[in-house]
Amino acid sequence: MRGICLYLHIHQPFRYRGYSIFDVGANENYFFDPDYNSKQSNERIFKKVAEKSYYPTFSLLEKNLKQHPGFKFSLSITGTWLEQAEMWAPDLIERLKKMIKTGRVDLVAETYYHSMSYFYNLDEFKSQVEKQVSTFKRLFDYSPKVFRGTELTYNDSMGKVVESLGFKACLAEGWDKILGWRSPNFVYSAAGTKSLKLLLKNYRLSDDLAFRFSDKNWKDWPLTVEKYEAWLNDACLNGNVINLFMDFETFGEHQWKDTGIFEFMDRLIASWLSKFDNQFLTVSDRATESPAGELSFPWTVTWADTERDLSAWMGNKLQDEAMSNLYALRDRIYQSKNPELIEDFRKLTTSDHAYYMCTKYWNDGDVHAYFSAYDSPYDAFMYFLNILHSLEYRLSS
Repeated sequence: MRGICLYLHIHQPFRYRGYSIFDVGANENYFFDPDYNSKQSNERIFKKVAEKSYYPTFSLLEKNLKQHPGFKFSLSITGTWLEQAEMWAPDLIERLKKMIKTGRVDLVAETYYHSMSYFYNLDEFKSQVEKQVSTFKRLFDYSPKVFRGTELTYNDSMGKVVESLGFKACLAEGWDKILGWRSPNFVYSAAGTKSLKLLLKNYRLSDDLAFRFSDKNWKDWPLTVEKYEAWLNDACLNGNVINLFMDFETFGEHQWKDTGIFEFMDRLIASWLSKFDNQFLTVSDRATESPAGELSFPWTVTWADTERDLSAWMGNKLQDEAMSNLYALRDRIYQSKNPELIEDFRKLTTSDHAYYMCTKYWNDGDVHAYFSAYDSPYDAFMYFLNILHSLEYRLSS
């Protein structure tokens, strides 16, 4: 048997608007810009990405679920995406429900607000995970057994916490510095846990689609289904299931429709399943496999940037000051018992906000600038600090 384990991550943050110091004490609306055409308009951005990515990719997945009984895949969906979909594209929620009811679409848990709360406040981390799990139960009648840290963050200590929350497996980056001579195509047991399993992203084959597919300077451009399938077959010689983990927006947003990404994926699914004994698996399917050995992550690894570390969110003084000051308010905000204030705090924990303050340059800096809704990391920092001042004002009043 040779298999593909396809996992897609769906997320949109609630971007805070250009919040002036003069708004403090006068305006508590942080996330809903009245100017629909502004760079921070969450409604405009969501609807734009929906047209380019969500709707056509949902159609692609629905078509293949209908045509190919052997097609399966896994999704993680943040609570912030679900809230925006319920406001601006509720039909997407209904389509998700129908796909999940087929029994061939698997859901993966994470923090509801896509936060880095694990590294700042463990109680907040657990609370956000619990909210995400209960949301999946309410909307989809689904209880996830597999977890992913925000941006695929993972280390040995996180594995112990994840296991204590009842999860059977966790996703992680199959990074060379961790794996050494081993292959990401096997399931491993997580060091320091009783029975937690690790499923590792095959980053080379995943990133061929997520990042390199449309790059005309790439030596393997244009990528054909035949060429890619040959790479998959070769990879299966060292572990017979390939974990393809990527953002949902790979299709239509990161790789635009005119690159041929939709036709490529459609043909790949059909071609792969046409071969004898080829399969698609969900991450829950893989979590039932016996581990090939134990694997330790003594330091935190992510799937972001060339370093695969936390520097995209915790790499400069702007980010450190913004997030440390935010979490310093947590206890007082919860003690206020003000649901609006608590919800605003939790939306501010979304990791994207720190990402927008990243000051990296060169290749990674270009990626950060592309995804930012702000003119510079310093603007993102200033608006964030102004909102923190507003939170303190609301607490004092």
